[in-house]
This record gives sequence, structure tokens and C-alpha cells, in this order.
Amino acid sequence: MEGYILRDGKEQLTLSTAAADKLLQSGQGDAALLYLALCRFGRGVTPEELERALPISRLRIDAAERVLQQLGILPRPAEDAPPAPAEERPVYTSQDIAGLLTDNEGFRLLIPQTEQQLGKKLRTADLQILAGLYDQIGMPADVIYLLVCHCVERARRQWGEGRRPTLRQIEKEGYHWAQLGIFDQTAAAAYLKKWAQREEKSAAYMRALHLPQRQMVDAERRYITQWMDMGFPPETVALAYERTVFYKKDMNWRYLNGILRRWHEAGWHTVHQVEQGEQGGRTPSVKPAAPAGDKDAWMRRYIKR
Repeated sequence: MEGYILRDGKEQLTLSTAAADKLLQSGQGDAALLYLALCRFGRGVTPEELERALPISRLRIDAAERVLQQLGILPRPAEDAPPAPAEERPVYTSQDIAGLLTDNEGFRLLIPQTEQQLGKKLRTADLQILAGLYDQIGMPADVIYLLVCHCVERARRQWGEGRRPTLRQIEKEGYHWAQLGIFDQTAAAAYLKKWAQREEKSAAYMRALHLPQRQMVDAERRYITQWMDMGFPPETVALAYERTVFYKKDMNWRYLNGILRRWHEAGWHTVHQVEQGEQGGRTPSVKPAAPAGDKDAWMRRYIKR
């Protein structure tokens, strides 16, 4: 059986079994909605038509499209282009905000929660940003609260105790979450857990690269995050650093990254695997063990009442 056929008496809709299985396993509701819409209207449907047909925002549709590409249901673009700029933000008047506060309990509760996290009374401009995240992007209030808590934690780590992010910084991170398809607590929890684990490990990678203990800049963070995702422990990065300095006489991020990419393609991730592989032995592929400990401890750092 290659697909499912849904009938309503007049029309029928055929769904790919493989695509349905991938969507069920992914648990991505927005991606499933988009796939159904594409099956219903055809892939020639315009983004505007999809936006009218689906009960989710344009940003969520774009994120769902990327999920379908990652799952192999839709073809990937020819090159990884940056996300399209967001549409012009709507201007929320005082009456608009008052209406959101009256009609949406979640948004109403979000305001004092955000004020508590930021340690200040929100101004009209601040409320307009939260309204945009909630109303235009379509991010639920509980997810926005996790977003705010995350930005507060990031600011504390970067600038020290007592420092708080601005609402513009929170908005920028919110758009990033939207592009990643983070629209529910499950997706937010997975992202925050991964972020916390990376932050805890970052000091060891900085030492491996002979860098001072400071907040990483964005370019450094991208490289180190990529190496973590590949499965390299700090010890292997330190070995790649030594090779880089030997051949280039100084630290060179691109050269070091090239070394690690070649080792990754060969299946060498630990120092032992590199040594064995270079000696002509086997190239075992061993996945790093999952971190042990309290699986919920990371979340308690974000929810502070």
C-alpha cells in the first residue's frame, strides 16, 4: 500500500504512507497541517492562499515548510538561503492591546509574569512587542513566558547578575524561535534543554581552544555548537587545535573546522578513534553517551517565581 485515500462522498485525497509515518513520528502539528493543505490544493498553491486556508501565521507556515524539507517530504532549496525578512510589523494601538487583554486570559497573565522577570513595569512599546509575538506570530502565552525566562538567563550569563534583556532583544529571539518552529511547550523545552547542556559544556571547549573564560561571540558559538552536534568531545577539539597551530602557526577557525569535518566524515570523534584511524586501523563510529543527571533540573533554572 503506497498511500491512504480519504473520501468524503464526492472527492478523494491521497496521502503518502511514508510521509504520514514521518509526520506521525515527528509530532510536528504545523507540518502535518501544511502537508494536508499541499495535498488538498496542490504544490502550485501560493503562500498567500496557504495563509488564508490555514489557522496559523505566515512565520509558522515557513517553519512548517522547513520541517517538511528536513523530513524529506518536500525538496530542499538549492542553497541554504537566510530566512526572508519578516513582514512589516503591525502597529498595535492602546485599544488593540486592551482588546487582547480582555479577550485572552493567557496574554493577560503574561504581562505581570514578564514584568516580574524583567523587574520593571512594561511600557506601551513593550506591550506592543508582546502583542506582536502573541497575535501576529501566533506564539502561545506560555511559550512567550519561556522565551522571556530564557532571554533573562542569557543576559545574566553574558552581562552578570541584575542585568535584564530589552523587549527588542526578546522579540529578536522570538522570531528566531518562530523560524525554528517553536510554538509549543514541548518544542520549547527541547530547545532550552539543548541550549542549557551546550552552555554547561562551553567552558571545556573554550579551554580546549586556549581561549579566555568569557562569553562566546556569535561566530565562536556557531562553530562550537556545530562540533558538539557532530559528537566531538573537548579533547578531540584540543587535538585539532594543536594540529591547526602546528600547520598554520596560529589559531584558524576555518582550518580547524576543516580538520574536524574530515574526522567526522571518517567516523572519528574521540582522540582514540583519530589515532587508530591515522595508524590505518578501523574507524569505529561510537555515539557519545547521553548526559546523566536530573533530566528536569535544567528547566527549574528558567521558571523562577
